[in-house]
Amino acid sequence: MIASVRGTVTATGPDHAVVEVGGIGLAVQCAPGTLADLRVGQPARLATSLVVREDSLTLYGFADDDAKQLFELLQTASGVGPRLAQAVLAVHTPDAVRKAIANADTAALTRVPGIGKKGAERLVLELRDRVGPVPVGADGAAGVTAGAWPEQVRQALVGLGWTASQAEQAVAAVGETVDGETPPVPVLLKQAIRLLGRTR
Repeated sequence: MIASVRGTVTATGPDHAVVEVGGIGLAVQCAPGTLADLRVGQPARLATSLVVREDSLTLYGFADDDAKQLFELLQTASGVGPRLAQAVLAVHTPDAVRKAIANADTAALTRVPGIGKKGAERLVLELRDRVGPVPVGADGAAGVTAGAWPEQVRQALVGLGWTASQAEQAVAAVGETVDGETPPVPVLLKQAIRLLGRTR
């Protein structure tokens, strides 16, 4: 496993850079944002993830270890390969990806080429509990509660008598309406109950 490379940048292309390490030039696939910070002839350090296939060894490079870890986590979701995982990080910062998944913000995720509505919902479902803490951003406390509300609403609905499946569907539907700052949990719960067609 090649966890990182440090050396002189000898060339850059639209989707890769060549970093010379100990006399060997390593081609590293990078997102545009990472490439923008590299300069030919200058030293660079990239966190890397080696993807092994039957017919290829491909090295993907990132500005920091946080982006690399998220790249590897994204690939554990069904239907997400390295190119799609890199596309996600080309469109969004790691913090924005975590926030979108924690908030079930499928609209943000579908801005990535190659991810449709179902793909975004699958990412949320499979990774929501594994993306780690969502940092507090400019929207203050909303970042703290962003990852918590889906579980709180789900538990409340099940406690009110709906099945886990019904609760999950309602939470997903409510998540699609959340844009920007997350409303208080009671407001979201009322919305979910309305969607389920009954009140208690």
